[in-house]
Amino acid sequence: MRKSDSKKMTALWTGIAVLLLAGVLLSRTSGAEELRWVGCGISKKAFMAPLAAAYEKKTGVKIRIEGGGATRGIVDVAAGKADLGGTCRHALARDEERGVKLIPVAWDALVVIVHPSNKVENLTLEQLKNIYTGKITDWKQVGGTDQKITVVAREGKISGVGRMFRELAFHNPEQDFTSSATLVTESDGVEKVVEKESGAIAVTGISSAQKRAVKTLKLNGKAPERENIIDGSYILYRPLYLVTRQQASEDAKKFAAFAVSDEGQKIIAGEGTVTLKEGAKLWGIYTQEMKDTGITPGMY
Repeated sequence: MRKSDSKKMTALWTGIAVLLLAGVLLSRTSGAEELRWVGCGISKKAFMAPLAAAYEKKTGVKIRIEGGGATRGIVDVAAGKADLGGTCRHALARDEERGVKLIPVAWDALVVIVHPSNKVENLTLEQLKNIYTGKITDWKQVGGTDQKITVVAREGKISGVGRMFRELAFHNPEQDFTSSATLVTESDGVEKVVEKESGAIAVTGISSAQKRAVKTLKLNGKAPERENIIDGSYILYRPLYLVTRQQASEDAKKFAAFAVSDEGQKIIAGEGTVTLKEGAKLWGIYTQEMKDTGITPGMY
């Protein structure tokens, strides 16, 4: 082979190598290989793992799941520390929660949980409120055995469960609970306490409670069963949101689209959670109730 031909071949293969390398780099930078989801422990336990696994299988994009609570799910996304978040409460009108978009992906219910040995089957909403404010302190006062009630609650007033329970039950986001309450940092911890303590009571999300060794009470005679949540006769229902920035990345938008697609909703339904379609009639009632309390749920 002549030197000139050799040089041409070398140049050709060099060019091909450059193009191949550029293609590899392009494939790696044209879309995320991993997205980070943080936030709501209810959503995390209810459906995020199977939803993320299905999305990775479909697209090759891994969703790294972390907890931390609903507030973290909003704040970290707003600050650009996470690609996606989960929250079981609306965003609050405060600086650290501005600039996010809340996308409803499912419906949840706040449920009253007690130890499996507890003989009580039903509470009225008024009895529940009186327990949480310390007016009722013994299970015998609501038809149970003579045993002190241990109220277990989340720390602070802006957790997903804590905030929504205050708003839905008391219509007061600043409602104080009994000073004797056992305070826990995460919903997961709240549920664990109730599993162990025979006199304990707590409010948590049904989507995670149904995977725990706890007893769920009826409220105003209505069990938090799917049909009662769907028709609104079980009164403490709320949406579960996926959080993105208002100017979300294309990768975050794609996962959000998957979550609300028929495929994504089927996965959520398979985990026992009420889907958007099933709870379609709830949204108007829920938003009106929030507005009556002076709250506009959604985007800030």
